[in-house]
Amino acid sequence: MSEGVDLKELKRRMDGAIAAFKHDIASLRTGRASANVLDPVTVEAYGSRMPLNQVANVTVPEARMLSVSVWDKSMVGAVERAIREANLGLNPIVDGQNLRIPLPELNEERRKSLVKVAHDYAEKGKVAVRHVRRDGMDDLKKAEKDGEIGQDESRAQSERVQKMTDEMISEIDRLLAEKEKEIMQV
Repeated sequence: MSEGVDLKELKRRMDGAIAAFKHDIASLRTGRASANVLDPVTVEAYGSRMPLNQVANVTVPEARMLSVSVWDKSMVGAVERAIREANLGLNPIVDGQNLRIPLPELNEERRKSLVKVAHDYAEKGKVAVRHVRRDGMDDLKKAEKDGEIGQDESRAQSERVQKMTDEMISEIDRLLAEKEKEIMQV
């Protein structure tokens, strides 16, 4: 007799979906500076597109300022252009091999649009968790059909999978509520 579905594997995959969601919302800008704001920026460098953190170092010297130290002097222009074109509402100031990026105050409209983006990220995370649940349920149905587990065991495991799914989705909702509060805080 088999055990039906590997709950540890399903939990690991659901935890991966939550980790991806956490990474996505960390890049959303709130009232204070964070180096994660520049995570989505890619730079045209050496014939290909590269993440900003592979051509420069991003630091936060003040609460409302980012500093980008470009490693290769010839890349300063490309890095500045990439940051401007990333639609983050940022205007870097070139200072030799460094770029200083003052973070403008968030207005009400920008805050609301960031909350919408956070909701989109949350929905993507929930969909990923539900896909893992669906895979687990499909495995259970197949195991039951093939006679590997009984109907009672299949039902018990499907309830465990559903409970795990509900916990993960409520965790995403909790993280979203925290981020929304953080974004809307003036």
